[in-house]
Amino acid sequence: QVQLVESGGGLVQAGGSLRLSCAASGRTFSTYAMAWFRQAPGKEREFVAAINWSSGSTYHADSVKGRFTLSRDSDKNTIYLQMNSLKPEDTAVYYCAADPKYGSSWYRVGDFRSWGQGTQVTVSS
Repeated sequence: QVQLVESGGGLVQAGGSLRLSCAASGRTFSTYAMAWFRQAPGKEREFVAAINWSSGSTYHADSVKGRFTLSRDSDKNTIYLQMNSLKPEDTAVYYCAADPKYGSSWYRVGDFRSWGQGTQVTVSS
C-alpha cells in the first residue's frame, strides 16, 4: 500500500496562489500514476489533475486548465499542485491519490486504491 500525506492548503483571496504537496511512501514502486481530486461541500469528489509517473505526462481538468499545474519530484516521491488565479469555486478539500487500478482512466475516484487525508483550500471573494 502507498501512504500519502498532503500539505500546503490554507485560506487565500481570490486571484491568489497556493502550492499543494503530496509525499508518497511505502509501496511507491506499485504506482504508475498519481492524481489530485477535490471535494467541495455538498458535492461529489472530482478529478483535478493526474500525472503518468514514468513519462511525466500530465492531464488537467478543463475547469483548472491554464491556472493549475501538476508537477513531480521523482527523487522525493512527491507531486505538487501549483494553483494560480484561484477562484471562490476552487474552495474544497483537495485529496492526493495513487496506485491506480490497471487499465483505469485515472479520472474517477474508484480508479485509485490509495488516498491522502486531504487538505483544505478556501478561497475568499
